[in-house]
Amino acid sequence: MKPNNILVAGEINPDLILSGNVTPEFGQVEKLVDSVTLAIGSSSAIFACGAARLGLKVAFVGVCGDDTFGRFMLDEMSKRGLDVSNVVIIPGGQTGLSVIMAQGADRAILTHPGLIAALTAEAVTDDLLRRARHLHVASYFLQTALQPGLPDLFHRAHALGLTTSLDTNWDPSCEWCGFDELLRLVDIFLPNENEALALTGASTVEQAAASLVEKCGTVAIKLGARGALACHEKETARAAALKVDMIDTVGAGDAFDAGFLYGWLNGWSLKKALRLAVVCGSLSTRATGGTTAQPGLEEAMRYVASAG
Repeated sequence: MKPNNILVAGEINPDLILSGNVTPEFGQVEKLVDSVTLAIGSSSAIFACGAARLGLKVAFVGVCGDDTFGRFMLDEMSKRGLDVSNVVIIPGGQTGLSVIMAQGADRAILTHPGLIAALTAEAVTDDLLRRARHLHVASYFLQTALQPGLPDLFHRAHALGLTTSLDTNWDPSCEWCGFDELLRLVDIFLPNENEALALTGASTVEQAAASLVEKCGTVAIKLGARGALACHEKETARAAALKVDMIDTVGAGDAFDAGFLYGWLNGWSLKKALRLAVVCGSLSTRATGGTTAQPGLEEAMRYVASAG
């Protein structure tokens, strides 16, 4: 038995979330917001917390500074059961930070990259891989130092018996270079609808899913309020989103990923794994911040069971 279900190779940064019906204005104009929250940020860390909340054993490898934001992230991740003993802490380094101005479902984001991009594939050693069943990578386009070595990292993971998953997030260049080769090394690809359409050039999400599943083993596409679509070989599944009192959508896609991988790693059917993914993503929007409202397995399964 391996000690970890999932090893996450990811970025580390908190989110400073300011909420209120306010638009910032230069000229030294001071405006008041309704609330402020310092929360766990970064897609990778939010995913890892969601997976641990469901009961998976999760180890995290990344880079942060020996500063206030870095210590905050490591403390909060540890409280949620993550193994952060292999995080590289850079003395004098600056941990990244995102400042989020939230207005209902919309938000504006200012990010200081800091050490977000610093993790390299070489830092994900074979010893770390041997201790896990699955390797997950998120925020591909923010993790620029990881990109060149990622194909080799996925090769090493497969050689050591791990499966792999990837959630790229959006490509700011809109070029999506080199992804045909990379996707052939991915067992589970977890894009949202816009990413899937941009990557494939397809006109519908169904066409995008059919194109992507030819390259990777399984694809699960997030459709926001319309739920999700998943394909594995010739099998297709759909799941509708839950109706919840939505407060904050930050991290909903990462909670979705955690739910899908929980089901997949436990040998569930495609339909059931996708249903858990949608449940986790939907429920995570009930509070401010990416991890606050993430469901535990018992709560999530009540919604999975009610869907039949």
